[in-house]
Amino acid sequence: MSTPTTGGTAVITGAASGFGLEASRIAARRGMNVVMADVQQEALDRAAAEIADLGAAVLPFRLDVSKSDEVEALAAATMARFGAPTFVFNNAGVGAGGLIWEHTLKDWEWVIGVNLMGVAHGVRIFTPLMLAAAQADPAYQGHIVNTASMAGLLNAPNMGVYNVSKHAVVSMSETLYQDLALVTGQVHAHVLCPFFVPTGIHQSERNRPAEFKQAAAPTRSQLIAQAMSDQAVTKGRVTAAEVAQFVFDALDHDRFYIYSHPKSLASVQVRMEDVVMGRNPTDPFAAKPEIGQGLRAALRGETGKA
Repeated sequence: MSTPTTGGTAVITGAASGFGLEASRIAARRGMNVVMADVQQEALDRAAAEIADLGAAVLPFRLDVSKSDEVEALAAATMARFGAPTFVFNNAGVGAGGLIWEHTLKDWEWVIGVNLMGVAHGVRIFTPLMLAAAQADPAYQGHIVNTASMAGLLNAPNMGVYNVSKHAVVSMSETLYQDLALVTGQVHAHVLCPFFVPTGIHQSERNRPAEFKQAAAPTRSQLIAQAMSDQAVTKGRVTAAEVAQFVFDALDHDRFYIYSHPKSLASVQVRMEDVVMGRNPTDPFAAKPEIGQGLRAALRGETGKA
């Protein structure tokens, strides 16, 4: 398929900011109805008003994607207002870093709940609706895009729980692609693997629910991970708007893998070669040893060496 994806209905989670808001803008410009879901009510209200001003029919919906009943309610509201969506963007996500054994149970439950189960709920609930629409209409074309990360193809140190969640999303998306190919040619799967892009994900703690709040202060490794994430994300040169356009380009050309920084695939290739050759994981800082030396010194508390 090489014609632009226009019309129909887009369901976008994490729609109040970052990739989700930029995707909402593009969807509106393409004449789509836009269902905007987000956990931040005030930001969602502002974003929905902006998208409505672009002329789109908008359905704002506050939800926590980790809660299956709330995603089911989102689907019911979408069907009642617009019918089956043609584009589902399972995009909501949170970030967390630190040494993997220092993640608490609350860390695991929060990050896995949003990053992995949020996508799983979207796939489980919306795919049958899209398959039914395809069966009813031979002209129907649907697309499901899951936001993973380059962290889903690599295993950078000091990013444990985030890496795990994003690897699982890549696996889920690849499986979805293969499963859909068994039963239809009208519903398509895609996975978005961005690198560091200014989106606000480095400020995820602001949205951590009270039930997952930490009683203890952050560990040294978690503070270091936060500082490194702040720097990397805020200095990203590829914009969220550009990445959202990459997503729609992938829909137009039925391309599964969507990358924001293709040059980073060199590191993915090294990892794949490690796996195939059975060699120990390559030092991720081999090309920039000073960064690795600084991180080791900081984690070990060796003052003057970070």
